[in-house]
Amino acid sequence: MSLDVKNAIQSGKTVLGIELGSTRIKAVLIGEDHAPIATGSHVWENSYVNHIWTYSVEEVWEGVQDSYQQMADNVRQQYGITLQTVSAIGFSGMMHGYMAFDEDEELLVPFRTWRNNITEQASKELTELFNYQIPQRWSIAHLYQAILNQEEHIGNIHFLTTLAGYVHWKLTGQKVLGVGEASGVFPIDLNSKNYNQTMIHQFNELVVPKNLSWNLEEILPNVLVAGENAGVLTEEGAKLLDVTGNLQAGIPLCPPEGDAGTGMVATNSVAKRTGNVSAGTSAFAMVVLEKDLSKVYPEIDLVTTPTGNLVAMAHSNNCSSDLNAWVGLFEEFLAAIGIQVDSNKLFETLFKQALLGDPDGGGLLSYGYLSGEHMTHFEEGRPLFVRSSGSNFNLANFMRVHLFTAFGAMKIGMDILLKEENVKLDEVLGHGGLFKTEGVGQGILAAAFNVPVSVMETAGEGGAWGIALLGSYMINKKEKETLEEYLNENVFVDQAVKTVSPDPKDIEGYEQFMERYKNGLSIERAAVENHQ
Repeated sequence: MSLDVKNAIQSGKTVLGIELGSTRIKAVLIGEDHAPIATGSHVWENSYVNHIWTYSVEEVWEGVQDSYQQMADNVRQQYGITLQTVSAIGFSGMMHGYMAFDEDEELLVPFRTWRNNITEQASKELTELFNYQIPQRWSIAHLYQAILNQEEHIGNIHFLTTLAGYVHWKLTGQKVLGVGEASGVFPIDLNSKNYNQTMIHQFNELVVPKNLSWNLEEILPNVLVAGENAGVLTEEGAKLLDVTGNLQAGIPLCPPEGDAGTGMVATNSVAKRTGNVSAGTSAFAMVVLEKDLSKVYPEIDLVTTPTGNLVAMAHSNNCSSDLNAWVGLFEEFLAAIGIQVDSNKLFETLFKQALLGDPDGGGLLSYGYLSGEHMTHFEEGRPLFVRSSGSNFNLANFMRVHLFTAFGAMKIGMDILLKEENVKLDEVLGHGGLFKTEGVGQGILAAAFNVPVSVMETAGEGGAWGIALLGSYMINKKEKETLEEYLNENVFVDQAVKTVSPDPKDIEGYEQFMERYKNGLSIERAAVENHQ
């Protein structure tokens, strides 16, 4: 047992980060050296209710409380200490989506997550109005689509926020968002680090005929940048977070961020010419730009770092869900013949098989579209695996192609950045479940992007660690110290990194797969239409 760690916990010199991801809510407590001390997690899954991907408010709080309690129990078991206070807390969550509340703070419609592709008309009209790409999953697209649909709740909106903003609000009473998260709600003015006021005015003018009781600026959260104080934990908030009543009120909170922003922090990818890829339920690449893009691309979202710098985001709704289902099928088969295998070992074994496959995946084709995919213009999806009579169908190619396709939709967006806009990238940092097996996901992503891909030792901690680092930056930064400086000089100075460079044969093989992927989209479209 480290005496320094124990003293840090007892004196409250730790920082807590909690992230609400798509399949897991994770709590990470870090010490003064920024290393994780204790963790807790809660597994959850979205529901498809009335054609909406959603989580209930009850599930939100059950998950937050359970992940916190597991972390606190971890502290007690390791160090014999009951956690009562920390120096700072930060919350992050899956970006975008739609949570609208009335004046009594009641949720007006079920939480609409980023996974819903139901706002195509709104997305197109707003993109044309602003001359700025408005993705379907952004909060403003959901709001305008609800207006176009003449939904009853529109006139009763008093406050509109995201999942991270909602949790933060209930714990502090503050209706705020970090600028990175806010950039997935409404376009940001890079100079003011606030919502673009010209576009706010354009939107208000657009909806004048609807005779709404509110203007847009009245219902959106306030925008803060990394390092600013975003309120303190209230008495009610402390009891809501820690049901045992041990946690004390008064703890400062940093601005709530989205999982894209915390992924940038967790991989030290907030400086220009850096990028990171998060690969889990969804996949997205974040590239910090040196300059604006030459034009608007429907495949590329423009968001910001937690400090308000411009980021190009290539986001795909689908990544690992279908792949995980196939691995689950193998696990079920093993159980049926009486063989019990550790899940991590099964994933590692199957992933390593992918390295033995043909460079192009043997002519196989797969679409892991469990949900709709905006990058390739599918409102709904159907997981699909296809082969021809001439395909080289074996386990290695089967696994290789399912890993290929996990990055397929995202690559379409990245090709625009790297090949059409000539964006320069020195390397990409990978984090998320697809990078847990050393070298496999890295190698395939390096081939897809033709860029070296690195993974840090802390990549497994992900966004919960990233938001904890933002909390630490808020309370420990020196005067005028930037987030980039703080991370480089205090967090990542001795960080162990493993890098995989692209292999020319794998690059060529991935490009051959992508030709099949693009040409075969008509097969996927037919599968969706036939099901309907």
